[in-house]
Amino acid sequence: MPLSHYVEGDELRDDLWLRVRAVLMEEWDPIGVCGEPNATDEYDSYIPKLKALIRNGSNLEIVIDYLDWVATERMGFTSQPERSRPAAESLCKLRT
Repeated sequence: MPLSHYVEGDELRDDLWLRVRAVLMEEWDPIGVCGEPNATDEYDSYIPKLKALIRNGSNLEIVIDYLDWVATERMGFTSQPERSRPAAESLCKLRT
């Protein structure tokens, strides 16, 4: 099975999974773990919801709101939706 199509738990880790993971780690990364070898899966629990948002054609503001919710409600950071905008823009481009 190619690396881009494997299953862990119930979630198919396809090419979209890997691209979302890259955006979260390289562009969003609110806790600053990009480049840490043991942290490559740090944001994986948020990927299924983001894949659904992408596949359902959710608009940019909804993706920004979700990323900001994760950063504030799940990680305890102060709300900064403008910080999530670049990553949300990249995520929305993945639907094409």
